[in-house]
Amino acid sequence: MALVPKVVEMSSGRILFPEDGRAHGTWIAAHENGNIMVLLNGAFMRHTPHPPYRQSRGLIFLEIFDDTRPVDKINDVNLEVIEPFTLVIWQLAELWEFRWDGETRFMRQLPTDVPILWASATLYDEQVITNRRKWFSAWLHHRQLDSIGISDIAAFHEFAGNGDAWNDLKMNRDGLLLTVSITAIEWTINKTVMQYKDLVTNTTSVNIIP
Repeated sequence: MALVPKVVEMSSGRILFPEDGRAHGTWIAAHENGNIMVLLNGAFMRHTPHPPYRQSRGLIFLEIFDDTRPVDKINDVNLEVIEPFTLVIWQLAELWEFRWDGETRFMRQLPTDVPILWASATLYDEQVITNRRKWFSAWLHHRQLDSIGISDIAAFHEFAGNGDAWNDLKMNRDGLLLTVSITAIEWTINKTVMQYKDLVTNTTSVNIIP
């Protein structure tokens, strides 16, 4: 169960994020300082879980993001006995990717003028990820980059695929594992807009953090 996004006052400032109703962490957030971060489960490849873990990845996410420079904060956070994960970080108009494979930290800076698609390593094998990249490329081919808006991004995540509910972007694996929400973020120099669609209730909310 996920709770709709809201602004929370934290030590580093105001942060907008939807909350995991069970572990009380999150997987996506926008900071009033302009930073944005997204969490994906797994690092480079599908791993075998070995619970119990010391803390949920969603709470580790908030510990890292509650800082003016999350890219630097990562080096100070204890990741021992934390399940592998990936972070996509927008910090000070720079794009970074961080991966934790359970033993080692990997960080790299990425270009900001090239569209990139990520997929959870725990949910999809290489063939499915390859298919998703093809859908993404085909979707981009019919659009001008500077004209793509937040609604376009949300629609891609809801409708892209080939009709295979098991592996489409909006996933449903026999009702046991399924996409329950879609969150899209649009950043400008003056504000960050977060559009959140609850696929269970079919309701959409829009929040703005200056």
